[in-house]
Amino acid sequence: MDLSIAEATRAEFAHSTVYLNTATCAVLPRSAVAAVRGLAEAAAAGLPAGFGDFDRVNRVRAAFARLVGVDAGRVAIGSSVATHVGLVAASLPPGAEVLCAEGDFASVINPFLLRGDLKLRFAPLEALAEAVGPDTALVPVSAVQSADGRIADLAAVRAATAAHGARMLVDATQAAGWLPFDASPYDYTVTAGYKWLLGGRGASYLTVSQEAQQCLVPLHAGWVAAESMWDATYGPMPQLAADARRFDESPAFLAYHAAEPSLALLERIGIEAVHAHDTALAARYRAGLARLGHEPVPGEAAIVSVPGLADRGPALLAAGIATSARAGALRASFHFYNTEADVDRLLDALS
Repeated sequence: MDLSIAEATRAEFAHSTVYLNTATCAVLPRSAVAAVRGLAEAAAAGLPAGFGDFDRVNRVRAAFARLVGVDAGRVAIGSSVATHVGLVAASLPPGAEVLCAEGDFASVINPFLLRGDLKLRFAPLEALAEAVGPDTALVPVSAVQSADGRIADLAAVRAATAAHGARMLVDATQAAGWLPFDASPYDYTVTAGYKWLLGGRGASYLTVSQEAQQCLVPLHAGWVAAESMWDATYGPMPQLAADARRFDESPAFLAYHAAEPSLALLERIGIEAVHAHDTALAARYRAGLARLGHEPVPGEAAIVSVPGLADRGPALLAAGIATSARAGALRASFHFYNTEADVDRLLDALS
């Protein structure tokens, strides 16, 4: 860590609202905006730089790998979590049992449901580990629930899947970037890049364990999935990439050009510092809610949801405070560009 949160906020962010909605979409840092602008302007001028930079994409791959504690060879890049999950869903044999958490994010459930020939079971998040059985083939689960910020007991679920020979897929979209997260124990992880990772839509990351790489079929493999992609632009592919790059999609360059400075910013601050800052703000908000007589969903995440207050969102936005409504609750989410003053503004508005 070589950059304080206060220094980073002053240098990189210029939003005019009290923005408490990172769980929906992040505020882009100035450096990310500049990278997108540079690529777009080069494309508009017809310059070679406007084609997009594969070297930059690979630097983003490496930065994400460092962030989640795996080798870059386990990381594939793509455009959306649902596409990554769909690839995993397609790998399962007919009749395989998939155990999901009740109320989890749709992109973690629908690709399995829409197969039509898989057996889906659902269990409460808190009882997911106990629900794993001898017939379970895969457990997909979000590390942090989008609707209300509940944090899954991933270690318990991993122990249960290992005991029964099942695989595990973790959606880290609402975790990576504020919650220290190690992707290495899991067969698959998926992470959208436009929330806590401070990027734009179009960047998404799939990690695949060495073992799982041998049984996951790269169904959407194009030329970028080849071992030597510039030798695979025409005709049948000579050879797939030896590692998880075989699962790459052709990159949305605007999103990946934005991702490089954004991930670098998180690395310079350090996830431990971000975690401490974000959860302290969430705790301040929870304490203030209690004083006002409101009861949020219990937890310690940077996401705080208050059932019954979803209808307050429009009035808050009119007052310059951005939140979101999810599952009948008012959801506020705190990132390192937020301050105690932001929390107090929200509490004042709710009072």
